[in-house]
Amino acid sequence: MIDPHVHLRDWNEKEKETLVHGMESGYLAGIDTFFDMPNTNPPLTTKESVLKRIEDGIKAEEELGNRGMVVHYHLYLGLTPERRQIEEMVSLYSSLFPRVVGLKLFASHSTGNMGITDEKEERNIFQTLTDLDYRGVLAVHAEKTSLFTTDTSHCLSRPAKSEIESVRDMIEFATLSGFKGTLHIAHISTKGALELVLKAKKEGKIKITAGSTPHHALFNLSRENKYLKMNPPLRDEEDRAYIFSSLLSMDIDWIESDHAPHTLSDKENGKCGIPGFKGTLLLIDKLREKGISEENLEKLLNTNIASTFGIEKSRISIPEDTRERENSLGNRYPFDPYS
Repeated sequence: MIDPHVHLRDWNEKEKETLVHGMESGYLAGIDTFFDMPNTNPPLTTKESVLKRIEDGIKAEEELGNRGMVVHYHLYLGLTPERRQIEEMVSLYSSLFPRVVGLKLFASHSTGNMGITDEKEERNIFQTLTDLDYRGVLAVHAEKTSLFTTDTSHCLSRPAKSEIESVRDMIEFATLSGFKGTLHIAHISTKGALELVLKAKKEGKIKITAGSTPHHALFNLSRENKYLKMNPPLRDEEDRAYIFSSLLSMDIDWIESDHAPHTLSDKENGKCGIPGFKGTLLLIDKLREKGISEENLEKLLNTNIASTFGIEKSRISIPEDTRERENSLGNRYPFDPYS
């Protein structure tokens, strides 16, 4: 399986996870290919940090390979509003693909505070990428901070409307700029946002995809607690059910874990993000219970991702022994949000 959305920490966050630990854990779940997100510490926004991360990723591959676990490490590059930085990231993508699989725009702040929240700056990023003839994947964390509230509930403070309107913005910016790449809406969590994606697909003016996480497909906001806190947050039951049914109908392009571990003390103090590999296995179980075909599971967890990014498919079959693998993950993380 391919997991196209992971946060493997390491570097100044080794206490949360290392590259080796993260990929070993994913491998136990049946995942052999990982796309690491750029909100590392320090972030992947400079040539120096990108080359260092690739070096460390290759070392982790080799260490696990020596232990009989063949894994493949890829990464996204983070964008800032600065044209020169965007130019450098596009150049690195061109020269380092497929080790580098795409670019990432955070339209709101999450772990790492890489959010670009000004609409003019967001629009300029799309125009700059069009000017540079970038044709790869641009993944977006879509939440509109101007629509956040001061509600004491994390889920309600970042309401569904904030995602919907941010997705609307991204589609508009991509369309008006003539963006030639693929706009990917990461961890989509609302019916309204997915309807906008499906409408844009039907119109055919841009290339667009959407991914779902296990937690947004399995849990609604009634399960909100400090251990199930992430961005975007859990939604109401209507949104959750729509996301799950859209996986069954293949209206969502793929499953992405958004694996994002923290220490127990981090979670006790309100940090957002949860370990995700066990969630992927649980989601496979639930989709099978609802009658999804193995062919469609293969598309959601492998072939749709490989074809969109232009990389080789995973050679590991989707596991039948999901319950056994869930147990094999054991106590690899200090808390289990899925318990």
